[in-house]
Amino acid sequence: MRSFDRRVFLKGAGAAFVAGLSVRGAEAAGEGDVILASACRFPGGGFGAVLFSENGRILRRVELADRGHDVVFSPSGETAVAFARRPGNFAMAFPVSGSGDPKAFHAPRGRHFFGHGAFSPDGRLLYATENDFEAARGCIGLYDATNGMARIGEFDSHGTGPHELLLLADGITLAICNGGIETHPDRGRDMLNLATMRPNIAFIDRRDGSLKARLELPQRFHQLSLRHMAALPDGTVIFGGQHEGPDGEHPPLAGRAHAQEGISLYAMDEGLVASMGNYIGSVAVSRDASEVAVSSPRGNRIAVLSARDGTLLDSYAMKDGCGLAWLETGLVASNGAGDFGDPDRPHPVALSFDNHLAIRG
Repeated sequence: MRSFDRRVFLKGAGAAFVAGLSVRGAEAAGEGDVILASACRFPGGGFGAVLFSENGRILRRVELADRGHDVVFSPSGETAVAFARRPGNFAMAFPVSGSGDPKAFHAPRGRHFFGHGAFSPDGRLLYATENDFEAARGCIGLYDATNGMARIGEFDSHGTGPHELLLLADGITLAICNGGIETHPDRGRDMLNLATMRPNIAFIDRRDGSLKARLELPQRFHQLSLRHMAALPDGTVIFGGQHEGPDGEHPPLAGRAHAQEGISLYAMDEGLVASMGNYIGSVAVSRDASEVAVSSPRGNRIAVLSARDGTLLDSYAMKDGCGLAWLETGLVASNGAGDFGDPDRPHPVALSFDNHLAIRG
């Protein structure tokens, strides 16, 4: 494996981060500053979301009613939204700088969130993956960010169990990971259709919801639930999945999809897949779009792959490691035990991070 020198975290940032997480209140972020965000559990109990700088300054803490999943920044970077973990129906919007009050909003009756969302290029609309659970249908809720996050409509996700969605570089196309799994809040987190699940990646026009492409893997991979992804500048998405089939099967867990070019899996080594527990929990692409990091909290493993062909470049052991982000200085990761930083040498901090890291800047 290559040396990690090119991806080393800022010198001294680990110690600063530990100190920063113990300070009272929050500090102002400068315009254009790099800001990281994560849902978390606070040391004294209770759930929330936290914003912090790359050198460890706490910028904002926001309490949540229950466990969160992902955080998304508006295009201007002025607003952040934290989403509840499935099957939660709340989200919290709050200003990144200053001390403006957070505003909770909710999925309507008969819907719940799947933990992810994306803004329109002008920041006026927020798109959120949702479950129309009585109809076992995935949908994309539309929320007016200029009017208190009022829900103004929905699109079909063109699949079941939509999870992460991304706005692609053209500013028009939304890519959606439809995990293929039917769930219902009355059954908690039970998966109700493993024998018949059909995951896909759908590409829709964000302006009217029209379907541009819906891509499925071959039938033999129908139990690979496609959950998370990251986008390349050319409209390709790199996706990661979670295999819900027999434990003895170890299909490739990651691949590429493009609305015009189709979908394919990387030729991942079966030993690597087994070491990752058949599970990818987060995907992040490097700033030059040449590498992709994938994490497995079940396998306590983070792998760095070639974005082009999936060649394994680096692999790191990190207990419960899931959150991923690429800074100018390289890859950083977080876990549920409260570690953050260079995945080879993380530092303990005073928070329990949830699955994802979001980055502004």
